[in-house]
Amino acid sequence: MTHLLRLAAQSAWNRRFVLAMVVASIALSTLLLLGIARVQRDLRDSFSQAVSGTDLVIGARGGPLQLLLSAVFHIGSGSNTIGYASAQAIAEHRAVAWMVPLALGDSHRGQAVVGTSGAYFARFRYGDGQPLVMASGRAFSGLAADREAVLGADVARTLGYALGQAIVLSHGDGALQDNDHDEQPFRVVGILAPTATPVDRTVHVGLLALQAVHRDWLSGAHVRGSGGNGPDADTPRRIDAALIGLKNRAAVFALQRDVAAFAPEPLQAILPGVVLDELWRIVGAAERALQAISALVGVVSLMGLVAVILAGLNERRRELAILRALGAGPRQVLLLLSAEGALLTLAGVAIGCLACGLVVALAGPWVQARWGIQLRGDWPGDAEWRWLAAVLVAGLLASLLPGWRAYRLALADGLTPRT
Repeated sequence: MTHLLRLAAQSAWNRRFVLAMVVASIALSTLLLLGIARVQRDLRDSFSQAVSGTDLVIGARGGPLQLLLSAVFHIGSGSNTIGYASAQAIAEHRAVAWMVPLALGDSHRGQAVVGTSGAYFARFRYGDGQPLVMASGRAFSGLAADREAVLGADVARTLGYALGQAIVLSHGDGALQDNDHDEQPFRVVGILAPTATPVDRTVHVGLLALQAVHRDWLSGAHVRGSGGNGPDADTPRRIDAALIGLKNRAAVFALQRDVAAFAPEPLQAILPGVVLDELWRIVGAAERALQAISALVGVVSLMGLVAVILAGLNERRRELAILRALGAGPRQVLLLLSAEGALLTLAGVAIGCLACGLVVALAGPWVQARWGIQLRGDWPGDAEWRWLAAVLVAGLLASLLPGWRAYRLALADGLTPRT
């Protein structure tokens, strides 16, 4: 068997320029299959690990997915705000251990701004229950009326900020003119260590400080000296959402019912994991479509492999006949061409795997900075191994067709001159 593999490799090398295109097409299909499977896996992991220590997310009644995306991932905007007093009332429930308020809607140079309390840095968990860690500086405490800001790792890195830097927040996304809170700049007092979550792309400020900079804003418009939003700067009024941690997770459904029946205003409490499952069901059709397209690319590549080997049979009739004359049987010829096709498939898969690792290494930092998805350059997962095995098996089966064709050729067929 070893000499057949060596002979198949030498035969393929003699036709390397033609077969290189076949190997490249198989490598491309492998890259697509592995890339889609890896992005799918890492995307789900990034979303699932973005918040791991929160049992419920409280917000205004509306779409659960919209609330989760806005409160945790800072994508889009929430349906409405809720009263801070309502969140405090929920926090006093006998089953609740802690509550972290979140005020959203402002930005700084395209980065989300979150108004919160010092409990955010003590209670928020990500990944496998990992706490937030300060890379430098400190976090603010309480509801923080002072204009202090704690930056996520990506914000500090991409914008080149350091401790003591003065920054100006913008109302909304900052796209309109005169939307900057330039009269009340914030000072950077802390920078968080990287987490590979939306926290890295967030500017955190005190809830009271964020409320104070909106004092002269009425219905989204800046009216200087109007005193809009009232003079009381010591009590938060409205927030967008609240993260809730329970004393006992067994009480999660009971609290969810109590929140739904909350009398002062309509509220909802969502379970992050359940809502994420809903998100995966929504995007599942698109994922399957991409996988189907990649599989079709693989089928086309393997059909090209069969076509090239079959087309080469006409030129190799004499070569195969000489092998038969030297004592090689029909089975050896079948194994020879099958081994050639298998080697080409294996080479294409290997190159595709290396290309996938290279793409992840080069594009991973950019993807994380742009979309917050951490692409990990580790060993393939179960789904990726299944795709690799499918390509290898399909390549082996495809190479049996030209091998069977060569098996059926008679010895005299290759020795008879053609006119």
